Amino acid sequence: MKKRIVFVFVILSMILAACGVRAAATPSVDLYSPGVNGSGVPSNEAVPLPTQAYAGYDSTSKVTGVTSGSSPAAQDRLVIMNADLTIVVSDPQAKMEAINQMATSLGGFVISMNMYQTTTQNGQTAPEGSISIRVPAKLLDNALGQIKADAVEVRNENRSGQDVTASYVDLQSQLTNLEMAEADLQAIMDDAKNNPNSNTTSRTQDVLDVYNQIVAVRGQIESIKGQMQYYEQSSTYSLINVTLVAEETIQPIEIGGWKPEGVARDAIQTLIKFWQGFVNLLINLVLLILPILITIFGPIALIVWGIVALVKRQKRKKTQVSK
Repeated sequence: MKKRIVFVFVILSMILAACGVRAAATPSVDLYSPGVNGSGVPSNEAVPLPTQAYAGYDSTSKVTGVTSGSSPAAQDRLVIMNADLTIVVSDPQAKMEAINQMATSLGGFVISMNMYQTTTQNGQTAPEGSISIRVPAKLLDNALGQIKADAVEVRNENRSGQDVTASYVDLQSQLTNLEMAEADLQAIMDDAKNNPNSNTTSRTQDVLDVYNQIVAVRGQIESIKGQMQYYEQSSTYSLINVTLVAEETIQPIEIGGWKPEGVARDAIQTLIKFWQGFVNLLINLVLLILPILITIFGPIALIVWGIVALVKRQKRKKTQVSK
């Protein structure tokens, strides 16, 4: 009996090791990281979906059309769609509240909200903000349209999609193998409990060994179920990261009541930047570079001057002696 248990342990350990390697190779998707818009939306941390989003979830549930052992090309795709955009608005605080209410009305929810202060060109402060929401994927276009509806300007908009069908099917296969291994281990533990040919000590040790294997397998099963659930919910709810810029921070330059626009505005702004750089260069030259040069080369120049003066004095003495 012990030989049989040891043999089965070896086989199951090999199966579990293979499943563990495949699980480690499965890519983990971070859907809460900001897009390429550089908006600085504080959603780079994985934020768990709310409880209501998981309501009614069953551990055996699958996405429609996705079945274990079938080719990803022959089934419904599991695609995660996200969007990042930066908009200019007259009142960032009011717009943030409006986006919050819109997400709720569409059946979504807010992940994070953040308001902060920025400095305008004339030295004054203005509010800016960022908000991250999730809305049903089928309503992504609707949500983006409402967000941009009353915006003064849409500075940047980026959409991204990730097809996780293959990863999801692979997780299903791993889950099936692990559940089969768990059933086999449970049968082995039952045999170890009822083995009449072993004493109490060896029977207890066999049961503990099998129990530890079952615990490890169940841990992997729960981890895979969690990742599958994450894929399902993330493909159901799209993530939208919005950066809100105050309109006053992009107001054009005003000179004596005149507001240059277009090429003239760009030329004046470029000229001002050039002057700023030139003045900064002069300040650094006078206050930094010249003192450094004097400190380094001043003593050297004094030494050279002393040597030259000494040589000239010696020449004058020789000239006077020769006369």
